[in-house]
Amino acid sequence: MDSSLYVLVEDLRGVRAAQILAHGVSSLTVGAAYHRARDVTPHGRSRVTFRHDGVHFPVDGHFDGLRLVPPVREGAEERPLRALREETRALGVPLHGWGVFLHNTTLGLAFPDVTQQNCFGDRAAPADLCPSHPDVRAYAAALGRAIARQGMDSVVAESLHFGTFGHGYHHERSFVDLGPAAEFALGLCFCDHCRRRVPRADAARDAASGLAASVLDGGPPIEEIPDVLAEYARARTPIVTSLAAEVAEAVAAEGSQLTFIDLTGATKGYADGRPTGAPAAADAWKLGIDPASLAGVVPSYAILCYARESGRIAEDVTAYRAALGPDTALRAVLRPGHPDTVSAEHLAAKTEAARTAGADTVDFYQYGLVPLPVLDRIKG
Repeated sequence: MDSSLYVLVEDLRGVRAAQILAHGVSSLTVGAAYHRARDVTPHGRSRVTFRHDGVHFPVDGHFDGLRLVPPVREGAEERPLRALREETRALGVPLHGWGVFLHNTTLGLAFPDVTQQNCFGDRAAPADLCPSHPDVRAYAAALGRAIARQGMDSVVAESLHFGTFGHGYHHERSFVDLGPAAEFALGLCFCDHCRRRVPRADAARDAASGLAASVLDGGPPIEEIPDVLAEYARARTPIVTSLAAEVAEAVAAEGSQLTFIDLTGATKGYADGRPTGAPAAADAWKLGIDPASLAGVVPSYAILCYARESGRIAEDVTAYRAALGPDTALRAVLRPGHPDTVSAEHLAAKTEAARTAGADTVDFYQYGLVPLPVLDRIKG
């Protein structure tokens, strides 16, 4: 059965595609467009790697006439994606182009009006570009088209939805116990474009600001999200679905296809691999995601199964398969090491759980971030 290993361009230096595939996968998913990060890279040339926003290919007119143009990473003129495409083609294996779409601090700082605006009117999430903004939507379609033109078998789209309060920048501090409801409220966007698109936006903004202010003024944290805010968030799902449809159409025009990454699983289990509560599919609306609607516009859908327990993975995959229906390819992404997985046997059990529950493909995240012996767990 097909499986893919995610890899970033910086981690490819001095490494051949065949070496990466030897860890037990049948394809590679390469970061063609990525975001700022500081990563521990155990087997890299640099043991700690700082990554920048930007694309790893020359823009070559792909964004002509658009206000938003991605930064171009150093070394892009050497066309590392083309070199990897030639390697994988010679080996007869697929190559997928992975792009981070609406999480870009460089663009957000340069053009704050295209970022999410919170209930107090603050543009305090420079990394989160708003999917309602026309310039952002045009940029996303162009980015999908540009990645496809690098010869990719598919375009894997991360962050093609609304952002959350907890991940709007890369050095964040809060000494207030916000609680789930206030944190959710602070992550909602109320920019002019969202307010025009989403019903009852003013009422939701007032409710969000009142709720957040009560906690910020010293009141107790609140667990339950008020109905008016839940309704507002759910009403945003057509914005994300239509954006995904536009990007999928742009990608298909280049002879490729789109895989939509749903990050809900990461919001629940990223830190410790111990997600709680409802299956991730039941909480996707918090990001403006409706899996059932997206199934009608994207041919492939990826979920992040960041969990230690095989039972939890099976539960999440089952829920997404039910929401997506039988015709949308479902890819489950597992982490082979810390904090989710402790052995090859453990990983094999989780892989089998995902496949039995309905995943068409099980992929693995991420080549450069884990020691080589951990990667060897993939092949068992």
